[in-house]
Amino acid sequence: MKAVGPIGLEAIRAARSRIAGAAIRSPLIPLDLPGAPTEVWIKLECLQPIGSFKIRGAANAMALADSAVIARGVYTGSAGNMAQGVAFAARRLGVPCRVVVPDTAPRAKLDAIARLGATATPLPFDEWWNVLRDHGHPEEAGHFVHPVSDPAVIAGNGTIGLEIVEELPEVRAVVVPYGGGGLSCGIASAMREVSPRVPVFAAEVETAAPFAASLRAGEPVEVTHTPSFVDGIGSTSLLTEMWPLASSLLAGSLVVSIEEACAAIRVLAGRAHIVAEGAGSTAVAAALRGLPGVDGGPVVAVVSGGNIDLHVLRAILEGRTP
Repeated sequence: MKAVGPIGLEAIRAARSRIAGAAIRSPLIPLDLPGAPTEVWIKLECLQPIGSFKIRGAANAMALADSAVIARGVYTGSAGNMAQGVAFAARRLGVPCRVVVPDTAPRAKLDAIARLGATATPLPFDEWWNVLRDHGHPEEAGHFVHPVSDPAVIAGNGTIGLEIVEELPEVRAVVVPYGGGGLSCGIASAMREVSPRVPVFAAEVETAAPFAASLRAGEPVEVTHTPSFVDGIGSTSLLTEMWPLASSLLAGSLVVSIEEACAAIRVLAGRAHIVAEGAGSTAVAAALRGLPGVDGGPVVAVVSGGNIDLHVLRAILEGRTP
């Protein structure tokens, strides 16, 4: 698969204009935590209309697609959030939408897909990951919107970086959950253009951290994937077409434990009155632990989504690990 090239500032600014009617400018607020190792701010993408940043990339990709092609239908491969983004955009355009999901997708995300009028087809996790790796499924028809390595999707995600610098120009570092790299590379692409001295770190969870392992090896490697409630990020390997961009743009990967992710969800709920899903909590967990080479703050942690099953959230808020 051809490597994804750099995403320029012009493409990101153009994306911002295209998605203005779909995505909101999400709040950026301080997280009041006396005694924390650094000053942490949170970028609340969990407050987007679909509860996730994915609406940005999906809306931009759909706006750039050939209208005659997407009129026959669109589909994507997603654990749930990109599915909602594409379904949301498809509903606005009046075109049918289908989604290939892993069989581990949480009920909250499956219900949201159905509410948006899309049809979900579950596959075993490895088969689902192959849809992303192969950029499509042989039994699906229509226009495929890749959830990660579509340059239009990455440019849409990059609009978050523009907002961070505009609202907090003194930002010292940004931490972003790493699933396939589309969000972190989009934000890092924007930061490289408008604030190049600010490092952007990936955040992964210990149950599946292929980017951290690949950075140690100096090349993409496979890791063991252990299913957990952190369903929005984590896989057995990187998308190889994303490796050159991610390894050149990102300052490193900060791997957090399941317990740290749970603790971050409790902090967000108790101190900021914000509901975050597992993936969305990882950047906060990493920021609260402190960042290598970053003294002081402010540090921005991107809360990428808030779509979590209520029984899982209840268990975490009660102090248990689901």
